[in-house]
Amino acid sequence: MTLLYILAFVLLCVALGYLFRVIDLSRELKTEKEWAPTENDNRMSGRFFLIFMFAFIAWSFYQVYQYGDRTLPKSASEHGDKVDELMKYNMYIVWLVFVLTNFVLFYFSWKYYGRKNSKAVFFAHDNKLEMLWTVVPAMVLAFIIIFGLKYWNEITDKSSDPKAVKIELYSKQFDWTARYAGADNKFGLDDFTQIDGGNSMGLDTLDKNCYDDIIVKNEIHIPLGVEIDFTFRSHDVIHSAFMPHFRAQMNCVPGQVTRFKFKPTVTTAEMRKDEQVIRNIKEINEIRAAKGEDPIEFDYTLICNKICGASHYNMPMKIVVESEKDYKEWLAKQKTFKTVAAK
Repeated sequence: MTLLYILAFVLLCVALGYLFRVIDLSRELKTEKEWAPTENDNRMSGRFFLIFMFAFIAWSFYQVYQYGDRTLPKSASEHGDKVDELMKYNMYIVWLVFVLTNFVLFYFSWKYYGRKNSKAVFFAHDNKLEMLWTVVPAMVLAFIIIFGLKYWNEITDKSSDPKAVKIELYSKQFDWTARYAGADNKFGLDDFTQIDGGNSMGLDTLDKNCYDDIIVKNEIHIPLGVEIDFTFRSHDVIHSAFMPHFRAQMNCVPGQVTRFKFKPTVTTAEMRKDEQVIRNIKEINEIRAAKGEDPIEFDYTLICNKICGASHYNMPMKIVVESEKDYKEWLAKQKTFKTVAAK
């Protein structure tokens, strides 16, 4: 029986081979190729391209309208308003290019669909076109880069305000530690060889400028309308201090000190009353309630924007923006490094 099955299978394969050969020979006798698209097929495809163009562009604008408020709320810092303005102009340019290129792509597919006896015109080079798509993008990019560098230099420059609050953020796997400059408004020296369980930032215990420095974890407080001068260090790998609501971000590099500064313009309490924030937090809490989780309220957050290890997700740090009076009251309750080191 096995031999009969094998023989039947072989005969079937031979029969199919001859059948396909007959089909191929019959196709060769036809004047037109069986699978060649006709002019009507091309015309119909062109119309479908045109319909898709309108549907695609309309759908894209609808997505922005429907989900645009899922983005960050208004900026909470002075320079953040400039960053948002630059971002807005970038988006205008992107949308303009998006609409124009897609319109040309699908419109040409409709207008110049394949016709009988038509032949495309080929040209290897055109100086005018080369200048057009080189000079125009270069001018647009120059505008973006010049203003981007201007704002970047402003935020990363050293603070010239003697009243600026100096805060150092020290990153390590997987948390943040903050140091305030204290009453003398000066940071003491740090020494990595002195890092231990009671001195996680490695402050020099022999430097008197360290004694009034204030070390805090879990959250930092900053006063409204006062320039905040941040410096950053890293204990182990590259981290990235990202404060999205203030439109600020800086890498924390082992062995180096980086910096940026900004002036907060909206307190935490004021941002909680923002309509967009209220809608977003309400939606988040509805999702959390469906999962049986407790509701949350809005807080400014410092997060690490580098994938720095397995517990990278554990690196958010709460930021509280409050009045200068409330800030000073909170700061007065914090322990200095001298007090902590004495223990």
